[in-house]
Amino acid sequence: MMFPWKQLILLSFIGCLGGELLLQGPVFIKEPSNSIFPVGSEDKKITLNCEARGNPSPHYRWQLNGSDIDMSMEHRYKLNGGNLVVINPNRNWDTGTYQCFATNSLGTIVSREAKLQFAYLENFKTKMRSTVSVREGQGVVLLCGPPPHSGELSYAWIFNEYPSFVEEDSRRFVSQETGHLYISKVEPSDVGNYTCVVTSMVTNARVLGSPTPLVLRSDGVMGEYEPKIEVQFPETLPAAKGSTVKLECFALGNKAPLGSTHKGCGNSRGGQSLLGMQGERQAQAFLPMAEKWSSPSARASAPDFSKNPMKKLVQVQVGSLVSLDCKPRASPRARSSWKKGDVSVQEHERISLLNDGGLKIANVTKADAGTYTCMAENQFGKANGTTHLVVTEPTRITLAPSNMDVSVGESVILPCQVQHDPLLDIIFTWYFNGALADFKKDGSHFEKVGGSSSGDLMIRNIQLKHSGKYVCMVQTGVDSVSSAADLIVRGSPGPPENVKVDEITDTTAQLSWKEGKDNHSPVISYSIQARTPFSVGWQTVTTVPEVIDGKTHTATVVELNPWVEYEFRVVASNKIGGGEPSLPSEKVRTEEAVPEVPPSEVNGGGGSRSELVITWDPVPEELQNGEGFGYVVAFRPLGVTTWIQTVVTSPDTPRYVFRNESIVPYSPYEVKVGVYNNKGEGPFSPVTTVFSAEEEPTVAPSQVSANSLSSSEIEVSWNTIPWKLSNGHLLGYEVRYWNGGGKEESSSKMKVAGNETSARLRGLKSNLAYYTAVRAYNSAGAGPFSATVNVTTKKTPPSQPPGNVVWNATDTKVLLNWEQVKAMENESEVTGYKVFYRTSSQNNVQVLNTNKTSAELVLPIKEDYIIEVKATTDGGDGTSSEQIRIPRITSMDARGSTSAISNVHPMSSYMPIVLFLIVYALW
Repeated sequence: MMFPWKQLILLSFIGCLGGELLLQGPVFIKEPSNSIFPVGSEDKKITLNCEARGNPSPHYRWQLNGSDIDMSMEHRYKLNGGNLVVINPNRNWDTGTYQCFATNSLGTIVSREAKLQFAYLENFKTKMRSTVSVREGQGVVLLCGPPPHSGELSYAWIFNEYPSFVEEDSRRFVSQETGHLYISKVEPSDVGNYTCVVTSMVTNARVLGSPTPLVLRSDGVMGEYEPKIEVQFPETLPAAKGSTVKLECFALGNKAPLGSTHKGCGNSRGGQSLLGMQGERQAQAFLPMAEKWSSPSARASAPDFSKNPMKKLVQVQVGSLVSLDCKPRASPRARSSWKKGDVSVQEHERISLLNDGGLKIANVTKADAGTYTCMAENQFGKANGTTHLVVTEPTRITLAPSNMDVSVGESVILPCQVQHDPLLDIIFTWYFNGALADFKKDGSHFEKVGGSSSGDLMIRNIQLKHSGKYVCMVQTGVDSVSSAADLIVRGSPGPPENVKVDEITDTTAQLSWKEGKDNHSPVISYSIQARTPFSVGWQTVTTVPEVIDGKTHTATVVELNPWVEYEFRVVASNKIGGGEPSLPSEKVRTEEAVPEVPPSEVNGGGGSRSELVITWDPVPEELQNGEGFGYVVAFRPLGVTTWIQTVVTSPDTPRYVFRNESIVPYSPYEVKVGVYNNKGEGPFSPVTTVFSAEEEPTVAPSQVSANSLSSSEIEVSWNTIPWKLSNGHLLGYEVRYWNGGGKEESSSKMKVAGNETSARLRGLKSNLAYYTAVRAYNSAGAGPFSATVNVTTKKTPPSQPPGNVVWNATDTKVLLNWEQVKAMENESEVTGYKVFYRTSSQNNVQVLNTNKTSAELVLPIKEDYIIEVKATTDGGDGTSSEQIRIPRITSMDARGSTSAISNVHPMSSYMPIVLFLIVYALW
């Protein structure tokens, strides 16, 4: 039987006809080799070589762990000729066995397997190490315990502090197999802290463990004892001829052991032995003499899978190629045969028995799944190894993401749904523009949605930055598939660029700019905005052309104010909306011009005698149109044709006062105010009529009198002065007052409106003489005072409140009685009493006046009443009695009889019998 690869070899040598190469099957020039990639390397890719010659030229494909690599995942893989470039290698996804397939019309060849491994060295755990306590003279082993790693390591130990490293000598040894530090005999100088240093020989990364304290015990010195070999080498160590073999041998003991190594014949069959001797202790290893290729007389031992066990589980997909390894250690080399379950495996068109003992199955089917046993045998014995082959259906994307065209702010879903073998777990991974999508960093936009067989990607509130290529990669333990889609996000335009002012006049500015990003939607129009020191933010301005289309990149801004500093910016718009404005242009100032705007609100009037006061609102700076701005004030008496003009040079001045003794009081004038600057004179405001200042009153009020109202109030009254409207407007009267102990110069004043003929003076002192006088005033000033009159305020009311208030009530009325209030010599005499009463639920107080010390209130006692009593005098009301509360009367409350009530007469000032008395003090 001719095996498939032999057929390919024959095809590759279909020869020449007439010296011309006709056809040639693929033949490898380069094949991939095992590679180690350092984790954390600055190099972001690794290349596995594969090159074949043939006619026609072969094309290539690759498999990872028996499954085809999806070359459409351009962000992960790339073919350079036949070489496979792995981009951003990841040890979780890319570790495994690679094979290259070269194919032309004459056949396919398969490369040798190449393993890609990742070299890494993680940190030690930060856990503190326990103190090691030994006797002097005792041997000790300090364990290193390297952290998780891949790749060859070297070991060293720091004693106390870096860079003090432990030097190896007859007492101390660092194993490069385990990293342990061996001290055969501890001395006092060995006491201290020991730190294991682990270095990756591939990445040169270095990590340090936690220090291990070594201390001496206090219970004596260790006596001499025989050597004890601590470092053991393997019983059998295969090696190729010409290679270097290192065997570690170290013993603990007191005295420190002396070591030697020799080789001898022993009972080894055709091999060599190494013997490490320490006193009476020895360790032995067999080192078979191995050529590069095995020989019948070699590699002497029965087959053994313990050092190179078969894979327990191999997963492949339907239609793929799978190789099952069977490489036990055996010398001479073992013969291999295979069984599936209990049935021997025979070669046929899909199944091949390999020279190295392995089994290759092409175009795998579901029927190939099962347990495969490799039976290895040589003259020294037999051994079996088992592999379970799981065959799964290929993973297929049933609903792939498609190209989409969306607008900023929308939310979209990129579907990624698959059909996969139920035996396999699947992982969905999304890539955006070649990088792994970051769901944490962009969590406000990216979200995975869907069920167990769906990895749909939702993008919420999509932004321009989300435009690009999205790849959904679906991975299982045996294969991976992917699908890509382009997402175009259309948004409002970016800011126009390079905005310039090319030409400036007094009222126009010629602008130009360059188009910014259209963000996938063409610009339809532009608008121009301006800002000045006087505007509130940016304002849209008038342009020529009035509508600026998207292909126009120049325009003229019109209707600007002269001599104003402007900044301009441009805003582009498309179908999505208005975009971000451009950066502002450089500040420019329009040219000067004659002012065009006169002052507003021209008015006047008032002032002192012989004055004409003219007022206006100053013109804002942005309307002054140039330097040297000022006002031209023109005025004339009504009916006169000639204008009197004067110049006000300050642009912020709001008034002008013309003084002349010839001015008739309160006479009409026509006035107008114009503007000018260095460029010339501008317009005048409309003519308006303003009256000159009035003449102050010349006569004093007559019939002035004063009347004391209480101990703190006086009322002053007078007759109005004669006044004509032609004299202007009488604003009012001023009342001046002072007491007998004060001076007229320090008097108080009170003003009332022009139509008032009296005033009340409040807050005065009691029983004191006050003097007062009155005068009229207008806008021109005040007239003469009237003659002074005086009046004395009344004495203060009594400070003693009505006392011993008693009451009696029926369901319709309340009877009150209290003690008489007697005024002191400096207090006003009592003229009567006031009874204040209200219900407890209302604030509206009612008053009953009486000149007796009793009162009868006709009240329906259906709720509580609040009552208090005050004495009345000419000086005002006296101090209030304590408030009393009269409760609502019910049938239970009527404890007295009518005869008893009749004994209390409302007119009596003395009550011999009080049948019912309750006084409620309100707090």
